[in-house]
Amino acid sequence: MKAKQQRMMLAGLGLAAVAAAALLALSALKDQASFFYAPSDVQRRGLPLGRAVRLGGMVEAGSIKRQADGVSIHFVVGDGVARVPVRFRGIAPDLFRERSGVVAEGSFNPDGSFTATNLLAKHDEKYMPPQLAGKMHETKTLRE
Repeated sequence: MKAKQQRMMLAGLGLAAVAAAALLALSALKDQASFFYAPSDVQRRGLPLGRAVRLGGMVEAGSIKRQADGVSIHFVVGDGVARVPVRFRGIAPDLFRERSGVVAEGSFNPDGSFTATNLLAKHDEKYMPPQLAGKMHETKTLRE
């Protein structure tokens, strides 16, 4: 075998190894991927049972019900077209409130409700931590 043929064979084996590694990584990620659904998507396509998904929308006004144990929360996520009741057990983020955006990670139940394992509260581009909110617009005068 000539040197040129050896280099070509090594290059081919290297490309095959990289392709095999990429396929293995993609197949592993496929099982861990979390899809995003809006309530209207669920209404239109049906419940994606048995999969970890993300449900996103707005927390409807008056829907947050905190249980006596202090960590269980029931609320409704809507998108103007459909509504999905959500149950969450854990500590909710500080930005979680009515009429604000939320992304709930978890799974759907056969009855159409959603059991969340994690909540991500969304905020607008104008959000500023409370500690900094007052300091940004503070005006000071110079005294001589």
